[in-house]
Amino acid sequence: MRTAPGGPALADRLADALTRIDAPDAVLAVTRQGHRTVVTGGSALAPPTPRRELRYELGSLSKTFTVLLLADLAVNGVLSLDDPLTARLPRLPLRHPRSGRITLRHLATHTSGLPRIPTDLLAGALVRPYDNGYAGYDTGRLLDTFARTRPRHRPGTRWHYSNFGLALLGPAMSHTTGTPFPRLLADRVLTPLGLTGTTLAPGATGTDAVGHRTNGTTPVRSADMGAFAAAGAVRATPDDLLGYVEAHLHPEGSPLAAALREVRVPLLRRGWRHRNTHTLTWYQHPAARGPLLFHVGATFGQQAFVGYHPASGTGLVALATRRGRHCGMVTTAYELLYRLAGED
Repeated sequence: MRTAPGGPALADRLADALTRIDAPDAVLAVTRQGHRTVVTGGSALAPPTPRRELRYELGSLSKTFTVLLLADLAVNGVLSLDDPLTARLPRLPLRHPRSGRITLRHLATHTSGLPRIPTDLLAGALVRPYDNGYAGYDTGRLLDTFARTRPRHRPGTRWHYSNFGLALLGPAMSHTTGTPFPRLLADRVLTPLGLTGTTLAPGATGTDAVGHRTNGTTPVRSADMGAFAAAGAVRATPDDLLGYVEAHLHPEGSPLAAALREVRVPLLRRGWRHRNTHTLTWYQHPAARGPLLFHVGATFGQQAFVGYHPASGTGLVALATRRGRHCGMVTTAYELLYRLAGED
């Protein structure tokens, strides 16, 4: 176990919460009113590189980085959130009129009507769950598939989570700016926020966390997301994620201040009795003194959680390599953040 300054009581609480996470490697980190506390552990032997210094695959948590980039381009007048997607892509032979009505905002908020993943990926995922179908899926194929896909409902009318939709933001922003998505994200988000341990590509051996299959020993290959990079390719160190959440908690003075404020604005409600609130990129739940915002992500062998409570100045990062689908990390992290939000 390793702790950083932030008070022994909180460190003890994090250590106790860590025992409820069934994972070879796990990190719980809290930033609270300017102080950081980090605890690491897991059922596996500690890796040669300390767990706190490894980069972890964020999976769908990557979407918050992509949409922050989108918001930054919007507040600087490079594009508008309500631009049609087709206006930000090369000319495509669309087969369905609804596709032409999808906007960038619809993609960011999962209201485009597009399926979760393209149908040509679905069959392979069901038959070979540990094969990474994203790896060989290039941008040309992604755009061709979009041109053929019929949205399931009129854009803007229903919420339906879509990796497919978020992935399209990558080529849309790249085509608009003439800059490859990884460089665009680095230039406009990662570098301005000082996130030097965050990238979209695997690092040298020993610098990245390694996930496992359900037996807990067979390693899972690093997740290559292909053309779905905007939906799930970011990997980051715990300290970088603490810096990321601190930027959201305290946007004033940041070079991305306007975009950071933009992604916190509630935009839609869904679910039973419309109890679930969403911003442009974050899930938002009610909590003491104000809303709690969070997002989760997973790859074939890792899980990630980031959440923050602006009213108390509290943010929480949880990362784990896992063996199987359920390790208890997300529930543990959410419940801990919710309790911290209600404390002075």
